[in-house]
Amino acid sequence: MDEKINWEKCSLDIANEFRSRPNALPEDIDYENHIIATYIAMLPRKMDAFYMMQAICIEQSTGTFIPVPAETPETRRKHVAKVIGWWRIPDFEYDGAEQLFDSPKNYHYCVQVAFPLNFKPQFPMLFTTIYGNISMAGPIKLVDIRFPKEFLKEFKGPKFGDMGTRKLLGVKERPLLNNMIKPCVYTGPEVGAELAYQAAVGGCDVIKDDELIADVGFNPITERVTKFMEALDKADSEKGEKTLYTINITDRVERMFELADIVQEHGANALMVNHISVGYSAMRKLAEDPSVKVPILGHMDLAGAFYQDPLSGISSPLILGKFGRLAGCDFIVHPAPYGKAPTMGDRFIETARQMVMPMGNAPHIKATMPMPSGGITVGIVEKVMQDLGPNIMIGSGGGIHAHPSGPIAGAKAFRQAIDAAMERIPVKQYAKDKGHKELSEALGLFGTKKTEFSSV
Repeated sequence: MDEKINWEKCSLDIANEFRSRPNALPEDIDYENHIIATYIAMLPRKMDAFYMMQAICIEQSTGTFIPVPAETPETRRKHVAKVIGWWRIPDFEYDGAEQLFDSPKNYHYCVQVAFPLNFKPQFPMLFTTIYGNISMAGPIKLVDIRFPKEFLKEFKGPKFGDMGTRKLLGVKERPLLNNMIKPCVYTGPEVGAELAYQAAVGGCDVIKDDELIADVGFNPITERVTKFMEALDKADSEKGEKTLYTINITDRVERMFELADIVQEHGANALMVNHISVGYSAMRKLAEDPSVKVPILGHMDLAGAFYQDPLSGISSPLILGKFGRLAGCDFIVHPAPYGKAPTMGDRFIETARQMVMPMGNAPHIKATMPMPSGGITVGIVEKVMQDLGPNIMIGSGGGIHAHPSGPIAGAKAFRQAIDAAMERIPVKQYAKDKGHKELSEALGLFGTKKTEFSSV
């Protein structure tokens, strides 16, 4: 007599066999125990795309280029990454359909992969897992990440964020105005302090070191912070508003923390870090350090090395937006498409959205204030606010310091342009009707079109 078949066990065995594979239906994934990464990939037309995507999942989790004995089905069930969605673009449904598109040699795919939490909430292992070896595997670009609640719970995010910064400055609604000292590099802190005073007394809310100058022999950081804060105290007493000075403490990691303590002891009321250059982990540690009691500005330099290739790398909304926010930047500089950077408008808006939209599964992570920058002039202020709204910090360097009547007039012109946009009056009309000489002069020099770069 045949042994009675245990159909329930058979069903479980089949399910377990499926779950040891590097692919799954989205409905079989516990989203609170997985990171969901989305990629755009380009593969040769004759290649088995689904096979290759599963090979990528194995490479980035349990295995290597060939099966090994210890990579058991049980190990895979617990730890293997899984393709949970893949879509060919265009979405060909029958042989020959590609002829309608000039018979492309390569196909583009959108791929979603679920990564089990094989690591603790930290940036180095996050990057190693979701884009480590495959960053060298050809045209595949990481474009989005969905984090689970338990992962985000370990990140504190910005200490001040957008509203905390506004509270410090006492500015409720209008955009904040940031000035980058130009020239970028100069000898002696007296030069920068005088320029900072003029920009501040003209109406700037935040004065920023350029990313190219930090602690250097010809411009020591202790002297710079002392002289700048004296200049800004004077400006604040004259204009009746508060000014923050984000002093650049970018350095090797241990020295950066020393500098954070030193400049705060010398009266610094804000910090600046080239956060992508020093690394998100270093930025996170700085932001979460209880001894740091002032806001931190994150600068964008080096970001293009990650996002500008259209076929590989990591998208700008992640590099400039979400990662910096998780690392604790209170405001982040990012390139504006109508300034001097070759940035697309939709990427610019999406980057800002990643900084400010609520994180429902991590309500403790505050919004980071976007700081559009890179050749912004008074004639572009209205466009910036149309794209991002008023809850931003507008960054201008040459747009203030190159004003025909000097930095005081340059800052005043920007404040007038901001007022015009807040009142929904075209900037040229506002300058004419209100009789603002500073704004009229700035418009005469810069106009209202995209900034053109000049070296003379």
